[in-house]
Amino acid sequence: MGKSKISYASSGVSIDEGNTFVEKIKSLVAKTMNENVPENIGGFAGLYNISSFKNMEEPMLISSTDGVGTKLKLAFLLEKYDTIGIDLVAMCVNDLIVTGARPLFFLDYIATGKLRSDKMVEVIKGITYGCLQASVALLGGETAEMPGMYNEDEFDLAGFSVGIIDSKKIIDGKTIKKGDLLIGLKSSGFHSNGYSLVRKIFLEYLNKDLNEEVISGRKLGDLLLEPTRIYVKDVLSFIEEVGGVKGMVHITGGGFYDNLPRVIKSSLGADIYPERFYKLDIYEYLKSLNIVEERELYRVFNMGVGFIIVIDRSLAENGISYLNSRGVEASIIGEINDTGNIRIKGVDF
Repeated sequence: MGKSKISYASSGVSIDEGNTFVEKIKSLVAKTMNENVPENIGGFAGLYNISSFKNMEEPMLISSTDGVGTKLKLAFLLEKYDTIGIDLVAMCVNDLIVTGARPLFFLDYIATGKLRSDKMVEVIKGITYGCLQASVALLGGETAEMPGMYNEDEFDLAGFSVGIIDSKKIIDGKTIKKGDLLIGLKSSGFHSNGYSLVRKIFLEYLNKDLNEEVISGRKLGDLLLEPTRIYVKDVLSFIEEVGGVKGMVHITGGGFYDNLPRVIKSSLGADIYPERFYKLDIYEYLKSLNIVEERELYRVFNMGVGFIIVIDRSLAENGISYLNSRGVEASIIGEINDTGNIRIKGVDF
């Protein structure tokens, strides 16, 4: 007898499971659509009508792409997948708004060793919730089943977002000067950065159980999977209602030392005052362990401040009041200096 014929399924890829997955997520994706998106879920490409922006003098498209790094490893360990998609959206759209741009749409890429539609639906739930928070359409995506490239129970994520702004209104930090103040917007925790160090500290060095209650009755795993805060609506509203924004910073990988210089010109620096930060339990707990140099903490993590607005001193208090009126916890955490250095009180001076 001859050998039986092989199929795509026998190689580890299920077309049927992929089709099932698409059907399951259609209603979720539809929730993110708006009047600018023709109905085309499942098509070869996503469409977005930008005619509503025709009054812009010089419309400029701005794009961003990112992932969630090794935070995924914790999701695998806890088998909790409904928030990691929020992180994915946040990392992209929070980068976009640094320029003052309005995010328009989002796309995702999921690669996995074995497609399990129920698990991936949970991921998409998070992505759609993040899109709703950012008022963007989930315009499309790709789910790749790649046996041999990934373990069957693991997957990787990437996100892509596109926004728009009138080029004359781009916020680029060029007008920042000595004496301008930094408004810090509270983060929700580690967001999606530094998780290789997080895992090294809690899972290897301390050998912690992710189900252990460590702070205020909350489990360590829940604290570590707290999704990244999405600042889109609050920041765009701030720009519109308060004005005077000279520069903005999304505190991601590189913390304060590497991210602030991306907006502040090299002849300037900033003095940061951690005592003015809103205290987050997870960071207070991390500092109390005293196992990581303090300068390293501010170089890797957001330490409770996920986003910074640089503004003229005369507008700062009004800005704080406006954010507080929207329920956003924010404070003046520093000021621009002319040293050319980022200095953190208690660490550098």
